[in-house]
Amino acid sequence: MNLQQILNDKELVKTVDLDPRHNYILGFHPHGVLVAGAFTNFCTDATGFPQLFPGLTSYLLMLPLWFRAPFFRDYIMCAGLIPSDKESASYPLRKKKGGSAVVIAVGGAPEALDAHPGTFNVLLANKKGFIKMAMEHGAHLVPVFSFGENEVYDQVENPKGTWLRWTQDRLQGIMGVSLPLFHARGIFQYSFGLMPYRRPIYTVVGRPIRVEKKEKPSGQDLDALHQLYMDELSSLFDEHKGNYGVDKDVHLNFV
Repeated sequence: MNLQQILNDKELVKTVDLDPRHNYILGFHPHGVLVAGAFTNFCTDATGFPQLFPGLTSYLLMLPLWFRAPFFRDYIMCAGLIPSDKESASYPLRKKKGGSAVVIAVGGAPEALDAHPGTFNVLLANKKGFIKMAMEHGAHLVPVFSFGENEVYDQVENPKGTWLRWTQDRLQGIMGVSLPLFHARGIFQYSFGLMPYRRPIYTVVGRPIRVEKKEKPSGQDLDALHQLYMDELSSLFDEHKGNYGVDKDVHLNFV
């Protein structure tokens, strides 16, 4: 399978128009092992983001440590990735004319450790930093769910309480990156390797949540908007899950 065939297994699904006169924060869920859907849909033109959302420029956030590596830093910046520190992430949202879509894999590195096929765990219950950023800049929030994101790799079982998960959590706390032990296909048809399985990913972009600018939002403001965001993400998942092979009795598990 060549690169184009891999990209063709990804689809960006638009539910409503996004007015390019505004700035947006797109919350991407779930992280998956390697955030494959986010990179393909928002860092390349393979699935038609510029055509589906004209006037918007997407920026995917990535851990700052990856920008310290020579040459690799230039490569990821050319693809539209920016560091996830507050100053860098906020810069596109300061554009007064709008047109910026900052994409955040909200669950981050810790969520990658729960990226097992058939699971729908979303690390969101206590994640409010992106909510605060949206309020500070008046950027509208858009929930995004990527069906199939957890299906393209297998990961060694690592439930909480095992020595493996304890080690992974400790390393993640020290290094800032998680180290999931994953595998999939090899170069040859039946070999063992790190090539993703030939399974589709459908990334569904939901309805925007209008956010009024508040430079110093209160805790109550943050809690209310955070709950609204979780409700909208749940609704987006429930509305579309039947189209992508998820049982009607399955719901998101917020952790």
